[in-house]
Amino acid sequence: MTEDRGPAKKPPMRDVLAEAAFGLFMERGFERTTVDDIVARAGVGRRSFFRYFPSKEDAVFPDHERCLADMTAFLEAAGDGDPVDTVCDAARLVLRMYAVNPEFSVQRYRLTREVPGLRTYELSVVRRYERTLAGYLERRGAGTRDDALRAEVIAASVVAAHNNGLRSWLRSGGEGDAGAEVDRALELVRTVWGRAARLPAVSAREDEVIVMVAAKGAPMWRVVQRIESALGKD
Repeated sequence: MTEDRGPAKKPPMRDVLAEAAFGLFMERGFERTTVDDIVARAGVGRRSFFRYFPSKEDAVFPDHERCLADMTAFLEAAGDGDPVDTVCDAARLVLRMYAVNPEFSVQRYRLTREVPGLRTYELSVVRRYERTLAGYLERRGAGTRDDALRAEVIAASVVAAHNNGLRSWLRSGGEGDAGAEVDRALELVRTVWGRAARLPAVSAREDEVIVMVAAKGAPMWRVVQRIESALGKD
C-alpha cells in the first residue's frame, strides 16, 4: 500500500516567472521577448511579473538578491578572524550559487555576453557585492583615514579575483572544478592583503640584520616583495 503524500508543492511564483522568462530568452532572444510573452507562458498577469521583477533584466538574475542577503548575513555573523579571509569566504557564496546549476549558469553567461544591456546590468550587480564587502572591511578597519580606501581596494581585488576564476570556469562550459579556479585566484588576494602579508614570517640568522627603506605610501605587497628579495640573496 503506497502512502498518499498529496499534491506536489508548487514552486514559488518568482521561480516560475524566472524559468519562463529565461526559456523564452533562449528561444527567441532577449530583445524579442516581451513581458507579455513571459506572463503568458507562466500563466499569470503582468502585475504578477512586476511584483517580483522590476524589469526583464532582473529576471535574468533572479538568484542574486538571495545571494546578496546571504553574503550580508555571513559578514554580520563573522568573528574576529582576518577580515581578508572573511571577505574571500564571503565571495565563495557567489561561486556556490553559480555551481548549483552549471547548465543554467553557462547559458546565462553566454546570453549576457550577447546582450549589451545585460552586461551593464551585471556590472551593477557586481558593484553591489563589492560595496557590501567594502563596507564590512571598513568597519573592521584600524581607525585610520585610509580605512575607506583600503576597504575599496581590497573589495575590488576580491571581486576581480573571484570573477576571473568564475569566468574561466564558465567559458569552459562548466567543466572542471570551479572552486579550484576561484580558490587559486583568491589566494593571490590573501597573499597580498591578508595578515600574513602584513606580518611576514622571517627566519634570519642572529648575526644577520636587514634594513629596508620604503616610501611612506608604498603598497604592502611591494614592501613584502622587497623583503623577500633581500632574504633570498646570499
